[in-house]
Amino acid sequence: MKATRAERRAAGKALREQVPREQHGEWKAPRGRSDAVDLVIESSKGRLADLVPIRYGRMAVSPFTFYRGAALNMAADLAHTPATGIRTQVCGDCHLLNFGGFATPERRIVFDINDFDETLPGPWEWDVKRLATSFVHAARSNGFSERKQHEAALACVRSYRERMAEYAGQRALDVWYASIDEDAFLGSFSDRKAVARERKQITRQNTHIATEYHYPKMTAVKGRYVLQDNPPLISHDAGLTVRNVRGAFESYRESLPDVRRFLLDRHHPEDVAFRVVGVGSVGTYCAVMLMMSEDNDDPWFVQIKEARASVLAPFAGKSAYASHGQRVVTGQRLMQSASDIFLGWARGPGGKHFYLRQLRDMKLKPPVEDFDPTTLIEYATVCGWTVARAHARSGDAAMISGYLGKSDVFDHAIARFSRIDADQVERDYATFLAAIRSGRIEAQAH
Repeated sequence: MKATRAERRAAGKALREQVPREQHGEWKAPRGRSDAVDLVIESSKGRLADLVPIRYGRMAVSPFTFYRGAALNMAADLAHTPATGIRTQVCGDCHLLNFGGFATPERRIVFDINDFDETLPGPWEWDVKRLATSFVHAARSNGFSERKQHEAALACVRSYRERMAEYAGQRALDVWYASIDEDAFLGSFSDRKAVARERKQITRQNTHIATEYHYPKMTAVKGRYVLQDNPPLISHDAGLTVRNVRGAFESYRESLPDVRRFLLDRHHPEDVAFRVVGVGSVGTYCAVMLMMSEDNDDPWFVQIKEARASVLAPFAGKSAYASHGQRVVTGQRLMQSASDIFLGWARGPGGKHFYLRQLRDMKLKPPVEDFDPTTLIEYATVCGWTVARAHARSGDAAMISGYLGKSDVFDHAIARFSRIDADQVERDYATFLAAIRSGRIEAQAH
């Protein structure tokens, strides 16, 4: 017979004897720690060689951008941190810029995690630590004091703990149906002017959605729509054409439920081009595909992203799925409150794995670089809430909550860890810049 909620909560509390909560605040580089640049180079293997310098150029902008691109580095460090042994589906690259607003299939705006390239079952603590540390980096990038850096990390973890306690008392179905809609998200902020601007943006997205879809800009050529080149960020290639990807597209179609196939079949691929995205994804095979309806109107876009092995795999275990695209899609569906109706996976030329979804479907991205300390702390609260909901869907909320308890012991421990880890990242960043200056690696600004 399965343990009751109270028994699971007690079991979580008992884990404090094996892994005291205070221990999470202690970390130092282990003896024999891998060279930071070696790990970055390792994570570049298999990427498009001519785009790797762009990746390094984006990582070189600041310690925060380096942090965003060095997910493997942190995974290697997290493997040496205390963990309770409780596992959930984790994001794997849980930093504050991998969150945002988007439209559900019912056309509601929800706030959620939006990047799952590294998702895998693993220790729940890893997401919390990476997220809290990202708030220290963001606060430093914005020029905030050490006190505000600490408060941002603390607010993130406190929110995670308190929300996990709420989910621990709910039915599994209630947790599954839970979401953070635009009212709940915007209601978390005290800056009324910023909230008004965000609501205006949401209204504009709802009213002019077709216009928002036109990215990159289309241009008519001999009566046919094509994606406009903007090399090296968007470019056509003889090896990437609608004809060449037809087999992969059919593989993608087969990954969708029958009802989604019916809708997809009312459209056809019109054009496809390579596209450079993000920081951590630069150099992987990413593309955008222009879809047209049966009547050659109503254009929309599919984003195609290569799915590689998760950076967590060497430390948390290999994926249960043969396809890394399926790994990403399954993890996203487990963690997100709502996922894109066209989310699916495919196997492409050369045996590469991909996942596909709509591009820019009413996507909203909070302007973190413009946040003042209060707004950043409030944003940290929402992100902590979001991760707690995501973990509660696939993990044992009662057991995690039992371990966390009602006090702020764990909160302060992670806030301490975040500062220590951010300091280490800054040292690694300096090593990275030195490697660029010495010519060990090449960086290109884009």
